[in-house]
Amino acid sequence: MNMLPDCHLHTPLCKHAAGEPEAYADQAIAKGLPEIAFTDHVPMPAWYDAESRMTESEFPRYRTMIERVRKARPNLAIRFGIEADFVPGTEDFLGKFLASHPFDYVLGSIHTLGDFGFDNERYAAEWSRRDVFTVWQDYFRLVQLLAKTRMFDALAHPDLVKKFGHVPKEDLGPMFQDALACVKEYGLAIEVNTAGLRKKCREIYPSRRLLEIAFDLGIPVVTGSDAHAPSEVGAGFDEAAALLRGAGYREVSRFEKRRRIPCPIS
Repeated sequence: MNMLPDCHLHTPLCKHAAGEPEAYADQAIAKGLPEIAFTDHVPMPAWYDAESRMTESEFPRYRTMIERVRKARPNLAIRFGIEADFVPGTEDFLGKFLASHPFDYVLGSIHTLGDFGFDNERYAAEWSRRDVFTVWQDYFRLVQLLAKTRMFDALAHPDLVKKFGHVPKEDLGPMFQDALACVKEYGLAIEVNTAGLRKKCREIYPSRRLLEIAFDLGIPVVTGSDAHAPSEVGAGFDEAAALLRGAGYREVSRFEKRRRIPCPIS
């Protein structure tokens, strides 16, 4: 097991994860992880994806849960984070919400393209009605818009669009280059997320090629399991470390009070 920080953990408040935060923290301790960050799904306007996130009224409970675990396990560094969906039109709502709370880490993610929830099983059949290359283009255009908001510390699961195994035959290098140049310009890290190993694509997010381009551009990385159950904490981290080293990385990043701190890959 490589001792990487796990900077992407969920809680039952997102309505699609199991296990209390204490169990996630105990799994991290058992695996010898140096640090974890809880990053459950941010509250959003009621019309957006309400079945997959806490409400604003539930948010104080989220803060209390994290503080409770921190106090009970002082030997484990536990960060207070959030996974914040980027949805055009909600920037004002999200910006005000993020600025109102003392997060250590804000992870920006994209889960929808208009009304197409491209990573949601409910919309899986929609892929057969769409041009895969166009979907990827639309996704990576949104990555650039996400970066330009300057609201986020890192880009979650950078090529999540491949989740169900739909990958274009066309050369993706220029698409990656354009999106990552924007990520670099606006100072974001990208996440190496092992959840893809547990999905149909059977590949870490991002791909080796995307990660190599990120390395060449000098973009820092964070690591996360995207755990929705305690057993998933730190899952796939040996593979993640190998991927990172293969792409040229010798350090990853963690965040505290929105400040990036580099740490070596052990």
